Amino acid sequence: MNNTYLILKSLHILGAVIFLGNIIVTGWWKVMADRTKNPVIIAFAQRQVTLTDYVFTLGGVILIVATGIGNAVLHNMDYLSIRWLVWGYWLFIISGVIWVVVLIPVQIKQAKMAKQFSENGVIPDLYWRLGQIWLVFGILATILPLLNIYWMVFKPH
Repeated sequence: MNNTYLILKSLHILGAVIFLGNIIVTGWWKVMADRTKNPVIIAFAQRQVTLTDYVFTLGGVILIVATGIGNAVLHNMDYLSIRWLVWGYWLFIISGVIWVVVLIPVQIKQAKMAKQFSENGVIPDLYWRLGQIWLVFGILATILPLLNIYWMVFKPH
């Protein structure tokens, strides 16, 4: 193995750690903040959820995609027909669609609401309903890339 492969693989793993670590820890902190029912704590946590997604979730995604495809191309892998890679792509893409279509719009709505209720102290029912949607789809969007660990490590045929 050459150094380029190992460097890209290391960066790929780093991207996965940043990505998965952020979505798991961010979910935990948001749920714990919501449980306080304290508008100021919730508003702070909600803002951090959005910011960490832009920095760490997106940063992890960029590292994962760039280094994964980069390594495949540099090493002449037919990465669109290798079963374990295709499964990995689809799990990652489906998770990404959930983020783009459901989670990010919900987070933005909740962040706007949190800014208001941190000032007036009244958390509307809609915030809690959106929180349930975020939790359910967030769990699903976390499980899918976790399944990728299996596909990337075991590389089933």
